Amino acid sequence: MNTRAAAQRFADTWRHGWAHHDVDAIMTLYADDAEHTSMPFRPPHQGKTAIAEYITWSFAEEHRPDVTFEPPLVDGRQAAIEYQVKDGETTLAGCVFVTFDDRGLAVRTRDYWHQA
Repeated sequence: MNTRAAAQRFADTWRHGWAHHDVDAIMTLYADDAEHTSMPFRPPHQGKTAIAEYITWSFAEEHRPDVTFEPPLVDGRQAAIEYQVKDGETTLAGCVFVTFDDRGLAVRTRDYWHQA
């Protein structure tokens, strides 16, 4: 597994998927038993179904987001990827930390983000 390629695929798919609210495309990035934490004090979402429900919920208030992802920083099986989303008057900036399995699928993700 090439972590750099997996991380770039993760960033590219998320960029397109977020901009078009394509949850199905985003879910191709995750292992079935993946865990996602959005913000450090929220409980994690366990498994693809829970992650898909969270993503669908988070897209509900957006209309036409402009999404950018920076090139991933990679170390071993992990990557850190900064992103920014602009939707009308709202700007969200954050970073996702991803751990990949042998197939290049995300098994653990953590987001830290702020909204202006």
